Order: sequence, then structure tokens, then C-alpha cells
Amino acid sequence: MDLLSTVFSFQDYGELLVLVQNSIWAGAVLGIVGGLIGPFVVARNMPFAVHGISELSFAGASASLLLGVNVVSGSLVGSVIAALLIGVLGSRARERNSIIAVLMPFGLGIGILCLALYKGRAANKFGLLTGQIVSIDNPQLTFLIVVAAIVVATLLVIWRPLMFASVDPDVAAAAGIPVRTLAIVFMLVLGLATAVSVQIVGALLVLSLLVTPAAAALRLSSHPVVVPVLSTLFAVTSVVGGILLALGGGLPISPYVTTISFAIWVVCRIIGSRRDKRGRNRVAGRNQRGGGEPGLQAGTTSTAGRKEEVSA
Repeated sequence: MDLLSTVFSFQDYGELLVLVQNSIWAGAVLGIVGGLIGPFVVARNMPFAVHGISELSFAGASASLLLGVNVVSGSLVGSVIAALLIGVLGSRARERNSIIAVLMPFGLGIGILCLALYKGRAANKFGLLTGQIVSIDNPQLTFLIVVAAIVVATLLVIWRPLMFASVDPDVAAAAGIPVRTLAIVFMLVLGLATAVSVQIVGALLVLSLLVTPAAAALRLSSHPVVVPVLSTLFAVTSVVGGILLALGGGLPISPYVTTISFAIWVVCRIIGSRRDKRGRNRVAGRNQRGGGEPGLQAGTTSTAGRKEEVSA
């Protein structure tokens, strides 16, 4: 019972709910951003890049915490630097993965060094890694909304060519689409989205917001409109639901967000697998019916040929 009451304790819940209204709004905004950018991350096979950017975002935020400057600004600087390095130097998947593998331990090491030197509250250190729900004041919420608006507006402007370049970059390049420029712009947008997401869910678990909802949506549909809508719905549900549950417990927000996000993915995975199985069974049934008729016709032709040979 002690463990359960620690995870789910809703004592004085109404009073606490008033204190995290900004966090709920921030979570909803981040859910929209993560839901819209997630399908491109999955389509471009870049979940590893999200993790790499989050590590340098963590390093920037930790350095800002140590120096006593704005943590969100430091997180943005770290994310943008990582995004530019990955976008400019990692034009190919193999090169990109190598660069990310180099940046991740470097960023994590710098972040841990800065946190070790920081003499302030331990909760501030822990929050950078696992997220926190009571740290969003009005200026931070405004700043987050502005950054989110920039990300969404940029995505809407480059949506069609970016989708084309994500699905088939070679054909897109042959059609005159600036694939290289789009890749760099997308990395910058991804860096901004990662930086603002770290503020809520932490650096270690940002994938649950930028990748898992999109992966779940792709198990249910491949339609270019349905997937972003479902992904956004799943992301908002995960973040806002995680905040509401974390408010009633004594744990950081990230376990709740990741658990909800993972549960949604599992359900979508099961539904998608059953639908694929039914589709395969229907195709196999049609092939069997279609395969029997040609065989029967072939057998009839062969019998007639043998009768002609005997008559001759």
C-alpha cells in the first residue's frame, strides 16, 4: 500500500491542480509539437538523432544552471548546435549515426560535470534528466509557446516537400527539391522541439514525446493526414495525462508520461498486427481462389491435347 500511495496519491489534488495550470498548457503545446514532428522523425529514420540532440540540450541546460543564466536558453543553444552539426556533417545515414554516437557521450559528460559542480538544489539537477511539472512560470510558458509556434509554422511551410524528401529523397532531388537544405532546416526545427520538450519530460526520456506517439499512429494508418492527427492526439494524451497523474503521486513526471505513451503504442501495435493478419488472410484467400481457376483451365487443356494425340 505504501508503494501504491506513493505512485497514486490524490490528497489535496484540487489545490495542487491550480499550481500546475501552466504546466498543463505547456504539456498540451508540447504534445502538438511532438505529434506533428514525430512522423517525420520516424519517416527519416532519425529517432537516434533526437536522443543525440537531447544530450547536448541537457549539456546546455546544465551549463546554464551552473552559470546562473536561463536554463531554457542554454537548452536551446545546445540543441541548435547539435542539430547543425548533425544536419551539416551527417548527410548520409552512416555518417549521421557516427556523429550522433560521438556527440551523445560528450554532451552527457559535459552535463554531468556541470551538475557535479552545481551547488544548488538537487531537485533542479534531477529535473533536467527526468522532467518536472511545477517549474513553468508565465514567462517560460510564453517563451515555450513562441518557440512551438515557430516550429509548427516552419513545418507547415515545408510540409509537402519535406514529406516527399522523407519518403524518397533520391526522386525528390531529381525533381528539383532542395533535399539538403530541407534536411538542415528540419534538423533545426527538431532541435527547437527537443529543447522545449526537455523542459517537461527531461533529457533522458524525450523520445517518448517525439517518437513513440508517431510510431503508434503509423501502426494504425499510413495516410498523410491521419497519421499526424493521431500522433498529436497520442502525444497530448501522454503529456497531459502524465502531468495529471504525477501531480497525485510523489514521483517525477517522466515515468507517467512514458508509461502512458508506451501503453498507447502497445495497443496500437496489437490493433495493427491483427489488421495486418486479416489483410494477409484475405490476400491469401484471393490468391487461392484465383490460383485454382488457372490450374483447372490448364488441366482441361492438357486433357484435350492428350485426346487429340490419341486420335491422331
